[in-house]
Amino acid sequence: MPGRKSRKIGKFRGTRHCGTGNVKNKRGSGCRGGVGNAGLHKHKWSWVTANDPERFGREGLKRRRPQGPVLQLYEINLLAEKEGKTDIAFKGKILATGRIMRPVNVKAISWSARAEEKIKAAGGNISKIE
Repeated sequence: MPGRKSRKIGKFRGTRHCGTGNVKNKRGSGCRGGVGNAGLHKHKWSWVTANDPERFGREGLKRRRPQGPVLQLYEINLLAEKEGKTDIAFKGKILATGRIMRPVNVKAISWSARAEEKIKAAGGNISKIE
């Protein structure tokens, strides 16, 4: 533990200002540029850029995505062609991106109307998982 004499204030004990200049200089919160977060967008900006660069700025709107897992039609088509599956069960939502070339029986929790049209146009059918 350091001794009492090694502290810097020990040098200034007995002096009137303790190294701060005029009597008024260390009085109140004006000596540190305001209380709390005051001045972060003004005179304390260099502190913000060095220590907390993400403090200011926009977060923006978040794009809403379907909840849960999603399977696209082109992925179903790959399963039907490469693995030879004709019955596919999926616990999620079926979306209509891509084409489907073979008749496939699909069971899912939910699906889009366009996906249902494309599956039925290919000769397959879609039903809800019970």
